[in-house]
Amino acid sequence: MKSSLSFALLLLACAAFAQEKRTVLIPMRDGLRLATDLYGVDDGQRLPVLLMRTPYDKNGGAATAKRYAAAGYAVAVQDARGAFASEGRYFHHNNDDQDGFDTIEWLARQPWSNGKVGTWGSSHPGSVQWLAAGDRPPGLAVMAPTAASPSLYDTAYVGGALRLALIGGAGPAITKPPTGQSTPADLVPFYRTRPLTELGPAIGWEMPWLRGILAHPYIDGFWARQHATERVKGLSLPVQHMVGYFDFLCRETVASFQRMRKSPARDAQQLIIGPWDHGTGRSRKLGDFDFGETALVSVVEENLLWFNRFLKPGPSDSAFPRVRYFVIGRNEWRTAPDWPPPAAVDTAFYLHSAGRANTRKGDGRLLATPAAKVQPPDQFVSDPDHPVPVDPPGVSPIPRSTMFRPLDVGVFEDREDVLVYTAAPQRQELIVAGSPKAELWVSVDAEDADYTVKLLDVGPTGAAYPMAEGVLRLTHRLGDAKPAPVTAGEVYRVTVDLGHTAFALAPGHALRIEIAGSYFPAYDLNSHTGEGPFAKSAKTARQTVHHTPMQPSRLILPVLR
Repeated sequence: MKSSLSFALLLLACAAFAQEKRTVLIPMRDGLRLATDLYGVDDGQRLPVLLMRTPYDKNGGAATAKRYAAAGYAVAVQDARGAFASEGRYFHHNNDDQDGFDTIEWLARQPWSNGKVGTWGSSHPGSVQWLAAGDRPPGLAVMAPTAASPSLYDTAYVGGALRLALIGGAGPAITKPPTGQSTPADLVPFYRTRPLTELGPAIGWEMPWLRGILAHPYIDGFWARQHATERVKGLSLPVQHMVGYFDFLCRETVASFQRMRKSPARDAQQLIIGPWDHGTGRSRKLGDFDFGETALVSVVEENLLWFNRFLKPGPSDSAFPRVRYFVIGRNEWRTAPDWPPPAAVDTAFYLHSAGRANTRKGDGRLLATPAAKVQPPDQFVSDPDHPVPVDPPGVSPIPRSTMFRPLDVGVFEDREDVLVYTAAPQRQELIVAGSPKAELWVSVDAEDADYTVKLLDVGPTGAAYPMAEGVLRLTHRLGDAKPAPVTAGEVYRVTVDLGHTAFALAPGHALRIEIAGSYFPAYDLNSHTGEGPFAKSAKTARQTVHHTPMQPSRLILPVLR
């Protein structure tokens, strides 16, 4: 009994110790000091250290820090440069590579540190982990970036199109309004500003961060400090990657996993991908779907398991599933040795019509074989003044950190500027898991155009739910380094990346894709002039999708057999 009482008192003492906080000012290489809260620091022993850096107030990380400290870690939560209690001027991501390096190096040298540092955090605090890691700080031993990207460019742009609601909404949050002004309640009307580079002044004040992103739609020197995609290649670090299919950072998080699977630490990577938006693991419901209790996941506890595996002394549990992914529809978790799951087979569904695929009442079909003879192409007119919206009528506006949700969007399929191709209803269950894409043969009568594509699950009642989406701007068809000119009427073969998904198509349900020229305000409006964000005017564009024996436009799905 006495032994049990002593052990209980010891546990209480450890818990109380984990709650204690001390604040220090960590010096950066230029002399500025960043405010950092320390938890679980014991001057009498050397512990592994866990670090989160944030622009959102370090006090917000207190609960998680105390949980980690109670598990036997020294924990540091730091205000980013110029944010809250830290010195300097805040500029989104601009100093996070060097400041992260300096902070990790400082933590590794402290007498209460064993020299090994792990990093954690979601979204911005996840992305800055990659920026620091690209500089190879001594002491960095393991990472757990959730819903994160090593590149601000790849966060802001996808397929060459600007994530307008995301970046436009972030502008006023990063560059606060002058005294006496406030951010308009509804920013969407301002997203039609031409030229788009003047979005900040149109809203009401100059926003340097926003102007910089808008004025650099291609990867150039402007992005150097904030684009670590190349610098992180070859890192030898264990990394846990977590994200949701409906998160705007899904592509970037999965790309980081795939990149690290080519590194020396290829076997020390884990991807957990589930049915969430940017609130990773915290909700079982999204849009019209309830994914069940099993959809709930604690990021903190998953991170802790990961840190224990690589930072705790003694034998570690090396047997962990490299990929855990959630199958929507079945609402169950599965495991795989990689992503996309090697068991998934790329399966083609070819576009067919007699040239009348406009609207869901048209003749667009998805078939297992390509056209045996020439078919008339499908055309639609894309008008920047009347774009295809993201949200169906009557729903709350989509969060700027979410590109799409499982809501019935069938109403948009009644528009003449939306092409619709539908497969026959399934006779038996079809499970898709991986990275779908659309290979299209397209042309346009303008200097530029967007081809937006949605992959949908259509139920017996006709409700159409998006499972994946993507966009390609024709001037970016050869990459994001420089514009690829578009010749009016010339046919181009393009690939539209639809991100990542895993869903079960039930018997009686049908596959469908939609093709349009806009997806507003998730993406910025294409002026069709080839001038990008600098265009002062816009025009309509007649966009064409070809499907012939020599131009077999098709959807490619990773299907589990």
